Parts: sequence; C-alpha cells; structure tokens
Amino acid sequence: MPPEPPDLWPDSYHNLIKYHYAQYDKAVASGEYQPLLFPWTCIDMLLVTIYLLVPHQNRPWLKKCRFLAFAGVLVCAVYKIRYTRMRGLAPALVNGLINSWMTIWVFTILVCNDAQTDFMRIERTTGVFGSSKLSQVNGSSEAKETDVHKTARDDVVNSPTGPKDRHGEFAWQPFPLSPMLERLDWVNDILYNFRGMGWNWRISAVPPPPKAIQTQLHRNSGDIVPKHSFKTHAGQVKQYATRGELLRSNFRTLVTGYLALDIIKTSMMHDRYFWGYIDHDPPSYLPSLITSSPHMTHAYRMLLSMLGIKFALQCVFALAPLFFSGVLSPSLLGARAEPWMYPETWAHYSVVLDHGIAGWWGNWWHQTFRFAFQEPSRKLCEVLRLDRKSKAAKMLQLLIAFFLSGVVHASGSVTCAGDTQPLQGPMAFFLLQAGAIFVETWLTQLARAAGIGRGLPGWLKKTWTFVYVHVWFYLTAHLLCNDFARGGVWLFEPVPISILRAVGLGPDKQDGWWCWSGQVIRWHAGETWWKSGLTL
Repeated sequence: MPPEPPDLWPDSYHNLIKYHYAQYDKAVASGEYQPLLFPWTCIDMLLVTIYLLVPHQNRPWLKKCRFLAFAGVLVCAVYKIRYTRMRGLAPALVNGLINSWMTIWVFTILVCNDAQTDFMRIERTTGVFGSSKLSQVNGSSEAKETDVHKTARDDVVNSPTGPKDRHGEFAWQPFPLSPMLERLDWVNDILYNFRGMGWNWRISAVPPPPKAIQTQLHRNSGDIVPKHSFKTHAGQVKQYATRGELLRSNFRTLVTGYLALDIIKTSMMHDRYFWGYIDHDPPSYLPSLITSSPHMTHAYRMLLSMLGIKFALQCVFALAPLFFSGVLSPSLLGARAEPWMYPETWAHYSVVLDHGIAGWWGNWWHQTFRFAFQEPSRKLCEVLRLDRKSKAAKMLQLLIAFFLSGVVHASGSVTCAGDTQPLQGPMAFFLLQAGAIFVETWLTQLARAAGIGRGLPGWLKKTWTFVYVHVWFYLTAHLLCNDFARGGVWLFEPVPISILRAVGLGPDKQDGWWCWSGQVIRWHAGETWWKSGLTL
C-alpha cells in the first residue's frame, strides 16, 4: 500500500492508479524488475508442448525427460514471479497466479502421471461405425466385433483426418500418432482442459458424458478402454443437452455478470478500503446500520469482495463455451465444441447448506484447480502406501490441496502492485480452510454417532449450516480480501463501458462511460529483440 501523506492524497482513485503505474515504470527503469513480455513468457509452455508432441511410449530415456520438462517450467516460473511484473493491476496478480498454477499443472500431468500413457480422451471417429460395409465382414460375430474394435483403434490413433473432419461415433482416443494436427489438438487439450471434461481423469464435480455417448464408448473402444468413472452424484454441476441451451445460458451469465461487475466496481470505488486503505472509514452514503458498526462494515466489505471475485470468474468462464462452441463451433473443433463438454462452473448453492464448508470448497465454488490439487496427495499416498480412506491420508490430502491453493494465490500476491502479505494473507486463509473442513467433518461424525440432530427438521439443520459457514468466512475472509485490496486488484477496470458512471453515479469527476482509457496492451522496446515484446 502506498504511503499516505498527512494531506488528503490520494483524492482520486484515478490518481492512485497513476501512482502504481509510475512505481512500475520506476522499477523497470531501475532494473529492479523486468516487464513480463509476450511471446517470450510462453517459451516454457511451448517447450512442454513440443516435448509432448514427440511419442515416447517406446523410448524410456525420452519418457524420463518429462521430469526435466517440469524442472524447466519450475525454474521459469520462479524467475518470472521473482523478477518480472506487469503494469496492469489485475494482470499483475495474474502473473504470479498463472505461473504458479501452470507449474503445478505440469507437475500433475508429467510427474504425478505420464500424460502420453495414462490419459485418454473422448473423440469422434471418421465415421467407420456407420458404414454398411462393416456388416459384410465374413466370419463369426466375435470376429466382426474384433474387426470393428481394431478399426476403431486404428482410426483414433492413426487417423488421416483432423478433428473437424470426424463425424462418426465416439471412442476413447489414446495419444494419437497421426496426423500431426490431431496430435497437436490432443496435446493442447491435455494442457489447457483443467476440469478433464471428455478425458478419463474427469473430476467428480462435473457430470459424465450423456448415456448415449457412454454406450458408444463401450461399443467402439474395444481393448483400449482406460481407467475411468461415470458415477453421478447430487453435487455435480449442470450439463447442457443442446448447443443452443449452452450458448443462451452462458450469454445470460456474461451479460448478468457484466452488469453486476459495473455495480460492484462503482460501489467499491466509493470506499477507500478497496483502494488499499484497509482501516479507512466506510463511505457516508451507506446506511447507518453499516457505517455505525465495525462488524457490519466488515461484513459489507467481505460480501462485496466475494461477489466481485465470483462475478469476475463467472464472466471469464462464460467466454470459453461462447467462443469454442459458439464462434468456432463443432464444424471446426469437432468433439471439443460439443455442448456436454462445457458443464456449469458453479454448483447449486444448496450443496453448501447440505455439506457446509466442505460443500463450499468441494462442490459449489469453481473446481477448475481440483485435479491438480488432489493428484500430488494421491501420488504421495501411493508412494507411502497409505490407505487413502484413512484419517491420516484424508488430512494429508486436505493439507496438500489447500497448501497448493495457498501457493497459487500467494504467488499472485507476490506479483501484485501494492504492499501485500502473501504468507499472512492468502496462504494463511487457505490453510485455515483445510483445518476447518477437517474439524467440521470430525464434529459431524461425532454428532451423528451421538444422535444429535436426528429429530430436527431439515430446514433447521440447513439454517444452522448457513449461519456457521458464513460466520466462519466473516472471521477468515479478510486474510484474502484485505490482501487483494492492498495489492490494488480492485482498482482494475473489469468493464469497458459503465452504465452507472455514464449517468454520474461514479465517485470521481473523471469517471465517464468509457473506462478503458490509456494503453491496455503496450509494446516494450528493450535493448535487444529478446528483451522486447508485448506487455499488459
């Protein structure tokens, strides 16, 4: 947080943004930090992509090189988090967050697993299953079935066509050998499909493919069926049956989120807490119920912060189905644009009322990071030969998952513009969540064993759960939210056009309908060509 002189500076959040920009320019000019430059910042993931494109199933030495690939990503991430910064206030957070996240993700698919041999995805064939010629194969029915399965295996591994040319039924696709376009599509899918929809490692929070597709997979895959699960449960998110339903729903989410972010951002800029001045008084226009009570002021700020995070993420996550399924469409992307590939990101809030804090983090909140956060503990339990259902293993799994979440968010805190507290803030917040879930689970088991609450009505149990969950976040959310405020995250403009500020409801005379003034993307001219590039 910038020092506050005895006068009224800063009198405008616009001036505070300019102050952060000036500090960035000064740090870059002095050599304290380097700007994060595109495309050079992507070299580490480009090398991982190239490595994964080379078949290594029959090359043991190349198979072991995946550990070197991870080591390279780790070194690059540490360097970028330590020595590079971004001028934009939200991109500054994203710098550390994305670099740490991709390091954990590469660790998951290359160290905890071997992506080329352990993973398979659901893909269409070129249409051989619908061919009438297959029914004319001579021999027994068993021979016919074997021939179909062999054809299917050859089709998804050595197909002469790319994804957009596939119009047959679905089958499990291992690492494809040809064509190169198909292999590149497979590799990019494993690198950037974090929830595993359409893969054999799909996380349990998202639903399995529709029954008709499951039937096709069983019929067409033969002996190349990977280890997978098609189990369903009540906490899974909604899946879309048609492309039209998917696009309409995500368009509504995007528009609703946009309007909500306009309201939230405008409200935030009236309150200097969101400028980074944590102990500042709340704005006087708020109801006296809020301004007269420190507890209500705190609750108001935590609620606004949570809504800001949630609506921002909702808008970002809505863009993928709109672009890949809507703009590019199945005619270009094939199976990757099917509507069932893009289930909802958030579950119904009732799962929190049913399962408490565990339901909040395990089902309701977005599960984008889940697979990467749980795989290291699975691998460790496997190495230590621990029963994954034992209390010790479950506690270990909780601690590792939330520790990794703390690492991701603390890394973002490190690269923020303001004066943040990565360990006392984000890291402490997420480690406390692990402890809370463990205690919650333990107390729930004790209560059930003692028969406590057995005769209580369901609405009363849910009310109690609602109360203690939100009291818990009232007591702990400031560890994360205060750090976001100190880092200048809320000074970022999420919307290009503001309806509220266009009609004069903004806190500053400089506010207007257009919010993205200045350069969003800039060219940085360094001393050499490799020190020059695009930056945010």
